Amino acid sequence: MQPLLLRISRHIDRWSARFGALATACVLLACAVSAGNAISRYALDASSNAWLELQWYLFAGVVMLGAAHTLRRNEHVRVDLFYSRLSVRAQAWVDVLGLLLFLFPAVGLLAWFSWPMFLASFQSGEVSLNAGGLVRWPVKLLLPLGFALVLLQGLSELIKRIALLRGDRSLAPEHYERPQQ
Repeated sequence: MQPLLLRISRHIDRWSARFGALATACVLLACAVSAGNAISRYALDASSNAWLELQWYLFAGVVMLGAAHTLRRNEHVRVDLFYSRLSVRAQAWVDVLGLLLFLFPAVGLLAWFSWPMFLASFQSGEVSLNAGGLVRWPVKLLLPLGFALVLLQGLSELIKRIALLRGDRSLAPEHYERPQQ
């Protein structure tokens, strides 16, 4: 059973890394769109709301597609008052409880409630009210997709923490290394 769960965890990690790379591409595209929009606006006195909305869509892609990758790399925001002083085992328990009590319920609800919003936008063919605006459903799809990716990555992290608690120290994230004091 354990090897199967660890294989699932590795697959989830690979998908999170792929979506993280896509989020990185969104950063580069947003910069290019922003620069192109500024040049066309100030040098050519021409602009379009579509370019501004595309920047917004790309930023949403950065956040929603990159969140799972951020969790995988343990680079998410953590309020650390005592955590770093705990033993590796205690840190793993804090992570397990945090995933079960906070991440899974919150992200699950966000994915659940954002799906109907996307679906309504898709079915109605919603378009921005701004002149020259873009179709809205692609950016609204990023919400349930991003939350589902975080939920899956949370599952992967839970599998790794439980394996660690069962004695597989090779799965300890780098942040579990005790700091030199």
